[in-house]
Amino acid sequence: MMEANKTQVYEFVLVGLTSLPGLQVPLFLVFLVIYLTTMVGNLGLILLIWKDSNLHTPMYLFLGSLAFTDACSSSSVTPKMLMSFLFKNHMITLVECITQFYVFASSANTECFLLVVMAYDRYVAICNPLLYSVVMSNIFCSQLLGVSYIIGFLHPVMHVSLLFRLTFCKSSVIHYFYCEILQLFKISCTDPRVNMLLIIIFSVFIQSFTFMAIMVSYTRVLFAILKKKSEKGRSKAFSTCSAHLLSVSLFYGTLFFMYVRPGSGPAENQDKMYSLFYTVIIPLLNPFIYSLRNKEVIGALWRMINK
Repeated sequence: MMEANKTQVYEFVLVGLTSLPGLQVPLFLVFLVIYLTTMVGNLGLILLIWKDSNLHTPMYLFLGSLAFTDACSSSSVTPKMLMSFLFKNHMITLVECITQFYVFASSANTECFLLVVMAYDRYVAICNPLLYSVVMSNIFCSQLLGVSYIIGFLHPVMHVSLLFRLTFCKSSVIHYFYCEILQLFKISCTDPRVNMLLIIIFSVFIQSFTFMAIMVSYTRVLFAILKKKSEKGRSKAFSTCSAHLLSVSLFYGTLFFMYVRPGSGPAENQDKMYSLFYTVIIPLLNPFIYSLRNKEVIGALWRMINK
């Protein structure tokens, strides 16, 4: 009878990063600049790859897809966060909350598999350069992208469907700046252990599998680079792979802290910082990590400016 009398919640309050009034406007300006820079960087990279025929290769096709997922990931979280800085109404409906989680999770999952595809592309390019054009054909590249997006967008459907089995009546307050799934479990009246178990199992499997696949590819790439007799060839190969490895380190380092070990994770404020870095900062950094030391991208940018 007590369970039946509890009022089910269909709207939540997102507390945000901070409740201090004096920080709302400065934080809004900071994150607005970050978001605009993120969108210009990622969408600009996509446009550059699309416009410049010299960049119509598998490597840049995958890089453009990565930029798209970064743009989606940032857009799923940052606009709502910016609104919370300016307006006192921090309400978000259950449907909006689940939609936000789905878009974010789909982008994150797709990015995991895209990083594997990019690692495999570099493996073929460096270890089997004579067969590169044969192995990485247009059809095969399209298939790799298709599989990445299909798995990335289908996997969160399972977690979303299980979210609908939960009822929310303990509290309507989410002490976070977006609808992170583990935060929803905390305010659920229904026992979320089944949901939590599946999150842990699939997070461990997907993140461990994709991370190991990347490490195997780059281990073989490293041995192939060390065998090169030309110093210029080694330098070029290291330069090509260093950006990807930096991006992988940032991406997986944060993911492991967030989802692989949720039960023994860091304190709440530190956890927010991990999430903030993953949802806002990494999508900002990726286009610059891949572009600033890439002579082909810089050359394409100058050609576009000159036109």
